[in-house]
Amino acid sequence: MPAAFRSLDEAEVRDRRVLLRVDLNLPMQDGRVTDLLRVDRVLPTIRELTTKGARVILLAHFGRPEGKPADRYSLRPIAPVVAERLGAPVAFAPDCVGPEAEQAAAGLRSGEVLLLENTRFHAGEEKNDADLARRMASLGDLYVNDAFSCAHRAHVSTEALARLLPAYAGRNMQAELEALDRALGRPERPVAALVGGAKVSTKLDLLGNLVGKVDHLVIGGGMANTFLAARGRNVGRSLCEHDLGQTAREILAKAAAAGCRVVLPVDAVVAREFKADAAHETVPVENVPADGMILDIGPRSVTSLNEILAGCRTLVWNGPLGAFETRPFDRGTLAVARHAASLSRAGKLVSVAGGGDTVAALAQAGVAADFTYVSTAGGAFLEWMEGKVLPGVQALAVR
Repeated sequence: MPAAFRSLDEAEVRDRRVLLRVDLNLPMQDGRVTDLLRVDRVLPTIRELTTKGARVILLAHFGRPEGKPADRYSLRPIAPVVAERLGAPVAFAPDCVGPEAEQAAAGLRSGEVLLLENTRFHAGEEKNDADLARRMASLGDLYVNDAFSCAHRAHVSTEALARLLPAYAGRNMQAELEALDRALGRPERPVAALVGGAKVSTKLDLLGNLVGKVDHLVIGGGMANTFLAARGRNVGRSLCEHDLGQTAREILAKAAAAGCRVVLPVDAVVAREFKADAAHETVPVENVPADGMILDIGPRSVTSLNEILAGCRTLVWNGPLGAFETRPFDRGTLAVARHAASLSRAGKLVSVAGGGDTVAALAQAGVAADFTYVSTAGGAFLEWMEGKVLPGVQALAVR
């Protein structure tokens, strides 16, 4: 997060053309949008700008068209979806630069909204090309970024425009930055980080950063098996990166030196096959059968985690504790999620969660609305947790 960034409170937008970067990379099935969360997250910014009399020009990408136009990646079908949620017309231009985009932008009146075609239809977008940036910037008078989920990419529409035009954070971006600052930037302590998922290898940077920032590092999912094995536990046929045993021990040593307590499961739900409603048993982690697979944390682990959270003031969560998509191996994740939500509702815990599986698990538990903040950003949320500089955020810093 930059030391300071300008919000819409400081922007004079009446009758000005505002290039507003949003995330409309929506999940589609059979030509229909299946999840409108990302649209709903940017509606407050769009409404505020239109209410203040701005001429709003939406910039977005969709899919991976590899720098050239492709009908399957067109944003044209998204315009009526945004219009329906907004309750106001949304015009569409078949390009994001050039004569058609210029004509559409020039024809906008105060309070109107225009969606430009997929920025990734131009190869220069992902290359952060200076010429494309100048052409795109000429369409607007100022720039607002409301797409934190794209902020880890230094693209024209996420980074270069912020350096060519007066730049501001939209309300969604502002909420995300403020939530993340509360979670790890300037958190209330004690702080717990819950990190789950399948493989340690995908989250080495994350774990390395967190051990120096949090008081409790809870490791779950398949990742925990690698740490259990590194401590000499037999994990049977469980998902485990045995070749990363030494790496796991180094992380444990780094955590100990930093005064960070690493929390691993003490019991596990194991099965001989991975399928819904498979026969299963709960055993201490010392007694995992040789032909068994660890697929969830057990009730003792749930109780232990809930006690830790009850003593914390801040929680940041990325990744499930077990194979939550498959019954009955969802119980551990859902139980801890519901307890964290209860603490959050009571004002005892600041809870910030992100990552696709995490968001899905919280929705499955019915508690997403009870967390302090749930990020819709995937890669950007993970890179922020890793302590990396996000170009789209850095570009908004007041200079």
